[in-house]
Amino acid sequence: MTQPEAITRHTLSVLVEDVDGIITRVTALFTRRAYNLVSLVSAKTSKEGINRLTVVVDATERSVEQIVKQLYKLIQVLKVQQLDSDTTVGRQLLLVKVTADNQTRPQVVDAANLFRARVVDVAVDSVVIEATGESSKLKAFLEVMDSFGIRELARSGTVALTRGSKTMTVPD
Repeated sequence: MTQPEAITRHTLSVLVEDVDGIITRVTALFTRRAYNLVSLVSAKTSKEGINRLTVVVDATERSVEQIVKQLYKLIQVLKVQQLDSDTTVGRQLLLVKVTADNQTRPQVVDAANLFRARVVDVAVDSVVIEATGESSKLKAFLEVMDSFGIRELARSGTVALTRGSKTMTVPD
């Protein structure tokens, strides 16, 4: 009896034409096949009319191969690259509103500074802090902020690029 294939986290970089409905088509591909879409970030690239989707998915190696094949079946998909964590720079953005009065505010600011986070708003009873980094760094940051009382938070998905001179481009 063979062991079931392990489900691991994968990051895909997908260059697509900037057309109406492309995000719906991509997410429908994942939904129809019951893949666990962890995050999806879409943004314009330096090339007019081309967007980069950064897709993070929990799946087996075999499933990721199928996902890539299915993505290429969408006419608007120009290029797909599976990013290797060893050769990739990936970051997330986190905004968190933390309870902070006159007595605790210096402690909150000091804790934020330890994580190279920035205070972006101060109110009488709270502060909003912006932090960027890998998922593990943001998780540790939230654990520290939790002791002060997290009121609200918003977190982006991962954006990622390969390290070094290698680039993902679309031919003209």
